[in-house]
Amino acid sequence: MANAPMSSPEKDPEDWVTRDEPMTGPQHSYLQTLAREAGEDVPADLTKAQASELIDRLQQKTGRGR
Repeated sequence: MANAPMSSPEKDPEDWVTRDEPMTGPQHSYLQTLAREAGEDVPADLTKAQASELIDRLQQKTGRGR
């Protein structure tokens, strides 16, 4: 399978070891951009897992999804 496309399986944010840590600076910055486009507010006290899930939802809402 030398020609098989490489993929990295996505892990559910609830399974992350760091899920309860505060969101990162880059997550917060990207969420601010997405939220502005979606007309929503971003809570300041999100965890990494919550931020990731909100990013996924807002990407779908704004059309920036993968």
